[in-house]
Formats: sequence, C-alpha cells, structure tokens
Amino acid sequence: MRWGDMDAYGHINNVEIMRMLEEARIAAFGPPGGTGAAGVEPLVPLFSAVPDGTLALVVEHRVRYLRPLDYRNVPARVDVWVSGLKAAALTLDYVVHDPVDGHECVRATTQLAFVDEASGRLMRLTLEQRERLAPYVATGLFSH
Repeated sequence: MRWGDMDAYGHINNVEIMRMLEEARIAAFGPPGGTGAAGVEPLVPLFSAVPDGTLALVVEHRVRYLRPLDYRNVPARVDVWVSGLKAAALTLDYVVHDPVDGHECVRATTQLAFVDEASGRLMRLTLEQRERLAPYVATGLFSH
C-alpha cells in the first residue's frame, strides 16, 4: 500500500485495489513478455513465457468489497490462485487481507485470455501452460 493510494476516507481507493490485484497477478505469474527490465523470476512463469506477439488481456473483473482496507505502512497480503481453465481463457481469484488483523477486505476474480497480436484472434491454452498452472488450481470464490 502506498500513502497516495488512500481516498478521503483513509481507505485504499477502489481503483488502487485493482492495481494491487494486477501487482499480485504479475508477481505470481510474471510480467507480459517483452515488457520492463529484468527482475525476479515469478513463482509460475506464465505471462512472461508466452511467445512473442502474444497478448495477455483482461476479459472481465469482478470485485466484492467486504470491509475497508485502511492504509498501513506495511504491505497487504494478497492470495492469488487459478480458479478456472477453459480452452482459451483462465480465471484468477484473489483475496486481499488487512496486513495487521488478517481480515479479508476484498474478494476478486479476473478472467484473462491470450490473443495473437497480429490477427486479434484468441489463442488456446497450451498443454504446457495447463500443466504449469495445474498445481495452483483451487475452487473459485464466485462459483455457483
């Protein structure tokens, strides 16, 4: 959390929550290939290991705010896992916890798809990508 992430109520602003989810996603699965400079290898190199010309695009977000996330000068804990694998899309779920009392503040999900940059067509998840993600698949937060 950053000081500037607060809104007038002293809570982390909802737009900044979305940025936190993005940071958690990148920390877990790597930055999209060809972006930024070298850094620490992610736990599961997914986005950082796609072929050139492949875009990892957000299809949909769903966010449920359970309680305000107050600014603190320590990082919030964000759990992230794979909750769904389809032929051409994957779903990630997140829980954002208050770093001091551990309460759940936010539950969210993001659906992503790989797209061929040149043609704009969806790309199917490869067997290798599915195998790489399999150990991190768990029940979704918004499953019916």
